[in-house]
Amino acid sequence: MKKLPIILLSALSFLFSCQSKESVEEGKDSLASNIDSTMNSSSDFFSYANGRWFKENPIPASESSNGIFRLIQDTINAQVRQICVKSAASVNEVGGAKQKIGDMYFSGMDTVAIERQGLNSLKDELMKIQIVNDRTSLLQAAARVHRISSAPMFGFYVGQDDKISNKNAIFIYQGGLGLPDRDYYFDTDSRTVKIREEYQKYLSSMFELMGKNQIIATKAARSVFELETRLAKSSRKLEALRDPFKNYNKLAFTKLIKSYPSIDFKAFTITAGIADPDTVIVGQPEFLAALDREIKSTPLEVWKDYLRFNLVRRLSPSLDSKTYMTHFNFYAVMLQGTKQPRARWKRVVDQTNNSLGDLVGQIYVTEYLPKGTKEKLTEIGDAIKQVCESRINKLEWMSAATKEQAQRKLSTMIFKVGYPDQWKDMSTLKINRDSYVQNVMNSNEWRWNYMISKYGKPVDRTEWGMQPQTYNAYYNPSNNEIVVPACNIIVPGYERKMADDAILYSIIGGSTFGHEITHGFDDQGSKYDENGNLKNWWTIEDSIKFHSKTNAIVRQYNGYLVVDSLHINGDATQGENIADLGGVMMGYEAFKKTTQAKEGKSISGLTPDHRFFLAWALAWMVNVRPEALANEVKTDVHAPAKFRVIGPLSNMPEFYELFGVKEGDFMYRADTARVRIW
Repeated sequence: MKKLPIILLSALSFLFSCQSKESVEEGKDSLASNIDSTMNSSSDFFSYANGRWFKENPIPASESSNGIFRLIQDTINAQVRQICVKSAASVNEVGGAKQKIGDMYFSGMDTVAIERQGLNSLKDELMKIQIVNDRTSLLQAAARVHRISSAPMFGFYVGQDDKISNKNAIFIYQGGLGLPDRDYYFDTDSRTVKIREEYQKYLSSMFELMGKNQIIATKAARSVFELETRLAKSSRKLEALRDPFKNYNKLAFTKLIKSYPSIDFKAFTITAGIADPDTVIVGQPEFLAALDREIKSTPLEVWKDYLRFNLVRRLSPSLDSKTYMTHFNFYAVMLQGTKQPRARWKRVVDQTNNSLGDLVGQIYVTEYLPKGTKEKLTEIGDAIKQVCESRINKLEWMSAATKEQAQRKLSTMIFKVGYPDQWKDMSTLKINRDSYVQNVMNSNEWRWNYMISKYGKPVDRTEWGMQPQTYNAYYNPSNNEIVVPACNIIVPGYERKMADDAILYSIIGGSTFGHEITHGFDDQGSKYDENGNLKNWWTIEDSIKFHSKTNAIVRQYNGYLVVDSLHINGDATQGENIADLGGVMMGYEAFKKTTQAKEGKSISGLTPDHRFFLAWALAWMVNVRPEALANEVKTDVHAPAKFRVIGPLSNMPEFYELFGVKEGDFMYRADTARVRIW
């Protein structure tokens, strides 16, 4: 995915008509006005291109970051808010989209009812955990928490089999940790040590909210933390999770039960909604072995406290203010550096959008989507695809046999742009105005049931994993498809005008289509064939040459210092770094074929080429708090925004020539060290 800062995906008001080709008024161009001329473009192009905007727009106290994603998400959220408010204020057909949207929003804004209900709204669910008395009922309770809240013990989902892409399979993988990544339990830097201390205090506070006295709550917190630490010890590191072959271990369900006898998987799958599975794909067998030992040796009461915590933790934003603030003070303040909560309406709009995305999307497309969006996205996507085809043909390091396979994969790659032709049927989802957290649990369970229902059915290759109002994009290797939602057409500062092609071909062409196409050929996507099956289609010689090039980009990013003593993990981020490099190169080549590039006319004193590279910096214009940066380095497979700008551009000779990069500049890399892959 392109990726939004945490992740993710709120009031500027700008939507522009795709029918207009007007240039931006001279002197009011966002590219020109964002430039910080006190910065050296050849040493830190990110700060040069965006620095003035950062100075004039400090990070709000309610956010961990600020920049283009926040601007665009604010625009989208303002529109979704209008949908919510209008729906809540009108009389709607029961069971219809507007009734559900309106009632979800109303219940989230009804703070009187939320405060009155408090944790009593989870009384029935907590009782289901309380009556656990053996391993079977423990796994049944864990499955219930999976359905309505978080994912305790392990990850579980139904999706495409990596090696049989037309079949849906069950996946079980490591998980169940309260901290963002296994390294948080073991790293010895002062920031991480402090986070561990605060996490245990947070655990204790949560148990006090659930009714334990301080002494018992502290003991429960220590036991749960120690349990998680033991599970973390057997969890693979972030970079090790990226190898699809090593994380693919298919077992017959009967073999799974025999291999991990203390984990009653049969009780779990029945409660999950799958009565008789045939096979299961295990991501990390050593993790399940550790979990099996823990279920056998850890006291049942500790497991019950663990499940209670996991139930309440994920639902905390939908509960009373005391529970929410306890959650916020650790996960937002401690981990992200956020100073204060966002406005309640923003939080409720986010939740409504997340819970009812397809219902909101249907209205969004009708009322807010600019005309011509699909056509423009398709134009740019096709142009990038043609450039990629040409670049593959010209590769000097790849043999004709592997090129033929690569071209076959590219030619069959599917583009889904704008919005789906068919929306998900959410008619069985019950939403009313009685309880906000119950609405959230109902929507979580609907989503779970929707996923589980895929098991045993053919893969639906028309399905979308995002909504048109989601400012992001993704490449799905199992479908060999790229999905680009409609709102990706939005560019800050172009109110009711189409941004010029230098901007569109950089942001949409480079950081979106080019980036996602390259994912099909990055260090992991390249292991899937044109049908979406995990399969080696490379010659041995070409594979060696390819890995030599990917190792070079790992070395480059390993050298970047982000915050404190933390460097980028070049191994864990290499797929995204390869995609960024391929994206900007293909975007630039496609742009050079446009009328704007050929005419060479300046806008706001900037040539078309200058505008393209400044737009690349605009695509990642994100200022992030140090706390959030530290978390990002440890948990994210994307490099921080700054390095998504300077990293790829440091490998482009066209950038060197245009901005006068020379030896001694921070962005300078010797020609022999510059990475060229696709």
